[in-house]
Amino acid sequence: MERPTITPEADKTQLKRTVTLLPLTLYGIGVIVGAGIYVLIGETAARAGFYTPLSYLMASMLVALTAASYAELSTSFPVSAAETAYIRAGLRIEALATLAGLLVCASGIISSATLVQGGAGYASSLTGLPPLALAVFFALFLGTIVGLGIELSVGVIATITVIEVGGLLLIAVLGLGNIDAVQAGVAAHYTPFDMSMAVGVISGVLLAFFAFIGFEDMVNISEEVKEPERTMPKAIAMALICVTIVYMAIASVAVIYVDTAELAASKAPLSLVFERVTSLSGAPISMVAIFAALGGVIAQIVMSTRILYGLGRMGKLPGWFGVVHPRTQTPVNATVLVTAIIVLLAMTLPTRQLAETTAAGTLFAFSFVNLSLWRMKGRPDYRSGGFTIPRIVPLLGAVLSMSFLLNELIRRIL
Repeated sequence: MERPTITPEADKTQLKRTVTLLPLTLYGIGVIVGAGIYVLIGETAARAGFYTPLSYLMASMLVALTAASYAELSTSFPVSAAETAYIRAGLRIEALATLAGLLVCASGIISSATLVQGGAGYASSLTGLPPLALAVFFALFLGTIVGLGIELSVGVIATITVIEVGGLLLIAVLGLGNIDAVQAGVAAHYTPFDMSMAVGVISGVLLAFFAFIGFEDMVNISEEVKEPERTMPKAIAMALICVTIVYMAIASVAVIYVDTAELAASKAPLSLVFERVTSLSGAPISMVAIFAALGGVIAQIVMSTRILYGLGRMGKLPGWFGVVHPRTQTPVNATVLVTAIIVLLAMTLPTRQLAETTAAGTLFAFSFVNLSLWRMKGRPDYRSGGFTIPRIVPLLGAVLSMSFLLNELIRRIL
């Protein structure tokens, strides 16, 4: 079985293995939750109505197929630029493997620029400072955090994750803990489940699916994880389970306390839910959303730089990208370049529109990563690094990812 090769010019200073199970799990939760649930809950409710929690549950089960493929592959190839390594070993098409890695990297950079703009917009409304200046400051500040070391980056993300998940759990506990309000809300908003609702739930699944994307970023820091063969599968599973529980709890509170039409029309749906549950201002949740956006930027910068680093070490990009700073033990050149591109995009381009294309790049990678594992598991010389799944799982994951990708492409065209 082919293993990733490392170019001699890049094989000097190594990345530092310091990330353990709990920080990695918090990193994964933070990447997945990001800012998605704060916006997507309203749009999902518009489709699935009272049964929005069911859409999230079904979406998590579908995402779990691809997550399982990533978990197994991470034990066999615990490297940066993971998608490239997986596809290269499974399908043996070098150009396709490199393209997949670059698409995931580009998705991370564009998402970062979008999140920086969003966070700057919120901060501008609170401080009165120009959003453009704030966007540049945020990008440079967060890029510096990433450049200073993986321990600091993961620590900041873990802290932000505790804050944002804590905010979500607060809404869930207060909302579901008020039995009288729950009974009144169910009586007011319940709708019988029929064929039209079934169609709405399935449509909601298509949207809720994207609220779970992010787990794939975890495998790209495999070279900085202690015992990745054991740690990575556990962290991916724990992150998905935790996120699913939180999403279903929040979705339940949302459809119980707020009419779905009103929820869908709100620009800050979770702030609205918080107001209905507590009768307080939704400003604290808006603040949490800012933290979530900025934490998402750090995670995306980490992921993008590690892909460029990995491609540089594999010889798919110039070895300059694979250079690691001897003191911080981070890919300094890749970090500077990624941060500069994010600043440029945040200043000059309509990144909110560009960000709509990032889902297609991610689904492209999902499709071929699943196919790669399916092909590898059919070879007599393939041996998993530890964690293993039935061969039907990556095949189902590939079919599902390609279906979502086709749906995205058709939606863009029409």
